[in-house]
Amino acid sequence: MRRAARSFGAVASVYAAARPGYPPEAVEWLVGDAGRVLDLGAGTGRLTEALVELDRDVVAVDPVEEMLEELEIRVPGVPRILGTAEDLPVEDDSVDAVVAGQAWHWFQRERAVPEIARVLRRGGVLGLVWNRRDTSPDWLRAAGEIMHDRLDPSAAFASSVRVGGPFGPVESHRVEWVQRMSRARFLDLVRSRSPWLTAPPDEQRTVLAAVETLLVTHPDVAGADELAVPYVTYCFRTVRG
Repeated sequence: MRRAARSFGAVASVYAAARPGYPPEAVEWLVGDAGRVLDLGAGTGRLTEALVELDRDVVAVDPVEEMLEELEIRVPGVPRILGTAEDLPVEDDSVDAVVAGQAWHWFQRERAVPEIARVLRRGGVLGLVWNRRDTSPDWLRAAGEIMHDRLDPSAAFASSVRVGGPFGPVESHRVEWVQRMSRARFLDLVRSRSPWLTAPPDEQRTVLAAVETLLVTHPDVAGADELAVPYVTYCFRTVRG
């Protein structure tokens, strides 16, 4: 986790610009009518921004200072707290919902779950969400192979999530949507992903060059001014007993 945090901090501005947001339908499903929401592992504020747009009172927690600085640019005025899921600097019974976007797989579950339960009010919701690219288009399947999608630590959590007591059964929901982006932004997306961030410099250069070549040679996208990137947003929620 510490190595990953350092890696993400080094490219916080790229992460902020490249990563996809979350569709309102998914965010509304996650938090229901919860008023005060803690965004855990908030990063640069993609999920925070979506919550603010739904008029929720949000507190953002992240272990990387550079990420929180980018969050302040994206969502000015949201309270930012430097902290981790395993040691939350938040008062007991103080929030109606805790959410984590693209982050649960980094947490130490046996330590994080009791901390989340501590800060949640009884009947509060824990909502977990991941964006995954839909690789059914051939060019995205090929890009995923180059980008080592199989090494993405979030992949195992897109189909099922375990939480445990004092939380109840886990419900799931999925939303399909499309994001349009420039070629430059797609390359930034490559640079923002953990398999690329933790790779040696030579491998990073090789991956980027291969993706650039794909974008100018694959018949589905060669010559396109804009790329249509389909996503599936996987949502999970459970209620604190």
